[in-house]
Amino acid sequence: MRGRHRSSYLGLLLLVSQLYQLGLENIPPITLAMLGLNAYLFLFPAAPLMKACVSVHQAYWSGEWRRLLLSPFHHADDMHLYFNMVSFVMKGIRLERRLGSVWFAYVLAVFSLLTGALYLALEAGLTQLTEDQSYSSACAVGFSGVIFALKVLSNHYHPGGVTYVMGFPVSNRYASWVELVLIHITAPGTSLIGHLAGILVGLLYTTGPLKKMMKMGAGLMSFSTSAPRTYHRSSGYSGRHSQSNQYTADDGTSTYTGGMTEEEQLAAAIRNSLRETGWHRGRGWLQIITFATMTIFL
Repeated sequence: MRGRHRSSYLGLLLLVSQLYQLGLENIPPITLAMLGLNAYLFLFPAAPLMKACVSVHQAYWSGEWRRLLLSPFHHADDMHLYFNMVSFVMKGIRLERRLGSVWFAYVLAVFSLLTGALYLALEAGLTQLTEDQSYSSACAVGFSGVIFALKVLSNHYHPGGVTYVMGFPVSNRYASWVELVLIHITAPGTSLIGHLAGILVGLLYTTGPLKKMMKMGAGLMSFSTSAPRTYHRSSGYSGRHSQSNQYTADDGTSTYTGGMTEEEQLAAAIRNSLRETGWHRGRGWLQIITFATMTIFL
């Protein structure tokens, strides 16, 4: 999250070069779609930057809540987009393969909304504590808050490892906090509060109530229909299925696990629920965003 702008396409060229080296076929579908959305909105913004950024004054006092939807996917300049997307792709590949595409899409939708909402709450709290209105007027854009939340998830799923921050090895447990401080020191134009909001959202998921609330929201979605369901064990993000792990639930009380994690089981249930209720007719993303919003306000 940050708020300055300059016109250039060097960052886009660097991003294309990185993707060419990585290979688009190696990027899972939701990660690739989110990358494409951010790049598209940089080239063809849904609103001018000052009408896309989110702040307490604009969102809360002026009632422009749509900024919560716009701000994560707009970037101040091409290098801002480049650094955010390179970081996101690396985390997205790892997390989407672990969580499954449907659950990862759900996570992104919730994190995108909740990071902005928590950013507003933190800025409002600082305004009250310091009586400094500059906190309420600070307007932020960018996907970096969500990326910090994903970083917390990635480190949570890979405990005991190290992350290299500016060439120095840092335990995964503390990497997000070290990067938070170093980025603020080396790039003063970035939003410290926006990044902090992302870390807190990640912690709410890994150690707090957010994951449980998301499962409740997913449960409401997956059990909203009474039709029989066939669950499959996904083999990576390629969409292949293992027939040995295929089960049919004749009612909503099946205890199918098939070796899946809880996220994979819920993702399978969501996939079938969305398929039954019209995912194939193009309403899937709307349902994911709707249930993401429900999760936040449960």
